[in-house]
Amino acid sequence: MTVHEVEFRWERRPSGPAAENLRCVVNSVLNCMDSPPSEVHILVTDDRRIRDLNRQYRQIDEATDVLSFSDGTELPDGRVLLGQLVISRDRVRVQAERASHSEIRELEELTLHGVLHLLGYDHNEDQGEMDKTELKLRRDVLE
Repeated sequence: MTVHEVEFRWERRPSGPAAENLRCVVNSVLNCMDSPPSEVHILVTDDRRIRDLNRQYRQIDEATDVLSFSDGTELPDGRVLLGQLVISRDRVRVQAERASHSEIRELEELTLHGVLHLLGYDHNEDQGEMDKTELKLRRDVLE
């Protein structure tokens, strides 16, 4: 099993420790998807920052739960920088409450979703392939 690198930046902290959970999600998803040794960066921020990024990069002037910025650069240690996930802690709180689960679980689901985007999946274009893969991975990785 390959151990992938996950780097965090916390502008907004979740209600409890989350780094190890998210690191495990990233590693499990990338290993299930047979990814080469990779690195993923995760920024947890607020609605205002993610709205600014969504407007700047997607021309959508509203907050969203997760944005994925693919990269693909080969790093000096041989890993591939898959890219960065930006997650809104504000959306996490609202969506966790709505789904009646913990904020950590919501962060895990958004991380899984974002990693699939970094791997090239696009639920807006793939006739349900990403959704099917995501549901399977939720069962295999998060349950």
